[in-house]
Amino acid sequence: MLYFVKRFVQIIYCIYAFAVFVAIMLALMPAVLVAMVLGQPHGGNLIIHLCRFWSDLWLLLIGIRHQNIFEEPINKNEHYVFVSNHISYLDIPLMFQTIRHNTFRVLGKIELSRVPVFGILYKLAVVLVDRSNPEKRAASVSLLKKVLNHNISIFLFPEGTFNETGHPLKSFYDGAFRIAIETNTPIKPIVNLNANDRMHHHSVWKLTPGRNKAVILPAIPVDGLTLSDLPILKNRVYHLMESTIIEYTKQHESVSQS
Repeated sequence: MLYFVKRFVQIIYCIYAFAVFVAIMLALMPAVLVAMVLGQPHGGNLIIHLCRFWSDLWLLLIGIRHQNIFEEPINKNEHYVFVSNHISYLDIPLMFQTIRHNTFRVLGKIELSRVPVFGILYKLAVVLVDRSNPEKRAASVSLLKKVLNHNISIFLFPEGTFNETGHPLKSFYDGAFRIAIETNTPIKPIVNLNANDRMHHHSVWKLTPGRNKAVILPAIPVDGLTLSDLPILKNRVYHLMESTIIEYTKQHESVSQS
């Protein structure tokens, strides 16, 4: 009986959270129209600022408190290839909690651009990737390189999709590391520690209030690297992020048991 009561309360909470999500989106539509008129890159930069405001307000109203743990600060005057693990539908709004001052673009699935209301902001804030064929994937990579050439950071999930392996990380694709080497842009790893506790990737109806943490790791320079160094660079980033997840998970477990 207690389970059904808790589940009912959670569903009501989720309905409230989704209603607030849409309400904020609709309230921002006049500014979104301005961004559409401005086009890229200025309109896209405006959308990033709007998304930060949306993320701040939405998470506040639904009771999710975010904390950044800086092992090295993000230089607001630098542009990076940001990479992060992918464990929850909340990864996108939480991304705006982590990257507070830098303008950036996200590599995003083209399917999400078809979501009503949200899709309008999405198309301006991301570089769409259509994985239906190699040519379209290559075109997305080319766009990301152009973004970096305008001193705007990019954000990618090197795992590609949600990590459902039971391990700290899935294997990484080469894309983020290839782009970093070819554009001589440092990689800035970010680890989301417990976004999956706030909203499990199996269902959007598993959203819960509470605390979320992210760890911002030291930037990894790529000066002097060539594509032959790509496997080494990818493994270095992978093991840094993996060890961070393991370390902070152990700390959390020890605190919970004490």
